[in-house]
Amino acid sequence: MDTNNPLLNDFNTLHQTAPFSRIKTEHFEPAFLAAMDAGRKDIDAIINNTAAPDFQNTIVALENAGSLLSRTSKIFFNLNSAATDDSIQAIARRISPKLAEYGNDISLNEKLFARVKMVYDNLTASGGFEQLTKEQQMLLQKCYRSFVRNGALLSGEAKEKYREVTAQLSMLSVEFGEKLLAETVKYKLHITNEADMSGLPAFAREAAAAAAQNNGLEGWVFTLDAPSYGAFMKYADNRALREELYRAYSSRCNHGDELDNKENILKQTALKLEMAKLLGFETYSEYELEERMAQTPERVYMFLDQLLEASYPYAAAEVKEVSAFAAKQGLKGELQRWDFPYYSEKLKASKFDLTDEMTKPYFELERVINGVFGLTGDLWGLTYKLNPEIQVYHPDARAYEVFDNDGSYLAVLYLDFHPRNSKQGGAWMTDFRDQSIANGNNIRPHISVVCNFTAPVDGNPALLTHSEVETFLHEFGHALHGMLSNVTYASLAGTNVYRDFVELPSQIMENWALEKEWLQKVGIHYQTQDTIPDALINKIINAGNFQSGYLSVRQLSFGFNDMDWHTITAPVSESVEAFERSAMAKTELFPDVAGTCMSTAFSHIFNGGYASGYYGYKWAEVLDADAFDLFKTSGIFDRATAESYRSNILSKGGTEPPMELYIRFRGHEPSIQPLLNRSGLVK
Repeated sequence: MDTNNPLLNDFNTLHQTAPFSRIKTEHFEPAFLAAMDAGRKDIDAIINNTAAPDFQNTIVALENAGSLLSRTSKIFFNLNSAATDDSIQAIARRISPKLAEYGNDISLNEKLFARVKMVYDNLTASGGFEQLTKEQQMLLQKCYRSFVRNGALLSGEAKEKYREVTAQLSMLSVEFGEKLLAETVKYKLHITNEADMSGLPAFAREAAAAAAQNNGLEGWVFTLDAPSYGAFMKYADNRALREELYRAYSSRCNHGDELDNKENILKQTALKLEMAKLLGFETYSEYELEERMAQTPERVYMFLDQLLEASYPYAAAEVKEVSAFAAKQGLKGELQRWDFPYYSEKLKASKFDLTDEMTKPYFELERVINGVFGLTGDLWGLTYKLNPEIQVYHPDARAYEVFDNDGSYLAVLYLDFHPRNSKQGGAWMTDFRDQSIANGNNIRPHISVVCNFTAPVDGNPALLTHSEVETFLHEFGHALHGMLSNVTYASLAGTNVYRDFVELPSQIMENWALEKEWLQKVGIHYQTQDTIPDALINKIINAGNFQSGYLSVRQLSFGFNDMDWHTITAPVSESVEAFERSAMAKTELFPDVAGTCMSTAFSHIFNGGYASGYYGYKWAEVLDADAFDLFKTSGIFDRATAESYRSNILSKGGTEPPMELYIRFRGHEPSIQPLLNRSGLVK
């Protein structure tokens, strides 16, 4: 091992966190190559073990193999999402096919699979399976199925074709994300005429002025980052500029140039289908959903259709209401997509006397952080200590030590809040290290939450919209799933669960954003220090279901689009735009806009692992609404309910089937009714 490469040596830091100050870009490629060599030696040791294959020397040994590669990969790919540059992206392009080849060398290794299969067959046939703990049973099943699902039963030409297909898919996924980031960063709406800023509140003006200054320009700059784009679409009076910005955002990677993603999508979906057929499935969705709560494409479509039937009449009525309101406000002609956020915001202000300008002063970022920390303190007794000694990957990020209710160390938490050119859009939780137990030691996780919230401007603190508060709660729910994990095997820890179950811990946290008791704790005016008034809280709560039908249909449209792309039985021969229009047709509420295409920027399914899984957000909404009913009954800060939720769901990771965990917490299978009730989608 290279003693000068920090990635290849022990991390002699507090809690063994990554020594970011010592890690240079040039360290990654040699570290990957060395780590893959070390991983192959781990595999050889399993294969060449002369002892009869058993759970410990084969399944557990395989679980622990390649630990250096796992650590290196987590650091690198997290940087590629949150603090990337041309050099990091170039390494990602070079290393991704090698990682795919490495993975195939393991999953297609006949001698290794023979040992795994022998252990699996012996234990399941002899009654030994029942002697294993539930977690061991899950690890064994997951290990065996992983080999089968990754081509272990293939032979000859089929096996080589599988290698080729997965290598190509790995590259295409990386390229999709790179192009989307480049396209998002490239666009700037530069405004120099004060009149074109009409309607925009002070916080949007200040952020746009700061963006212009950062780009060496006069006036104001709006970008396609969520805070900037969202504010302009909601508040800008200039309809032509709203249309321009909407078209720029909604046509990302759909311009027929070097950043176009259409060919990538056609290749990805064709290759996914080819891979699925190699493995004996009719469609890629069948392959993916085998490892999901929903289980089959038919069940997903039935679920989406059921929610669409409940939501669409409300959504259509909401759009009609906005259209009528816009006409009264002077809009000529048909309500367009770039009009809807603008007039919706005005309608909301009219109906509920509520705007972001009214609420933002009460949601100062540091107060919100403390409020979310405090919520976890109320529920589980968690505490947080900002520790500047823990190195971070970017100056914008910060690191906390997290402690349990008995004062014991629980996790490291990285928080990273604001947009920059090196960071992908959106918000996500990830980890630099999973939790596990080895040799009696509970190895605690290193968790990261990454967002794109409005940055501080001109010495003022960062002020969040209520929607951004909900987003932070959502991602913090994922973080809790990681931080409170208490399992033996890393591959079953934290968020390593079925994709349509993973959103339960995140979405249930959003409920507190509409609870008066919590809003009073977090909502403190950043200038006056006054607590958010009851009247304003009531407006937030009353507006909680504003356009819930529209928002439901919008999410469902993405779910249908995802499912249609991955239930094809032959490669798509029509254009990407035409395919998408057909997939989303029954959810449409507005006239078509030529040149726009959401698929070319749909990173969740083409770069983020959610293929055939986007429905999971709505699926988990059913779970979270049903689960939160228990908190509403027992008290939203009730420790006993919180502890039951922690012990039955948050701490268990993927060690047991998710429905069993859910029923153990809730007492019954989830019902769709609480979601419909909460959303006001009931007749």
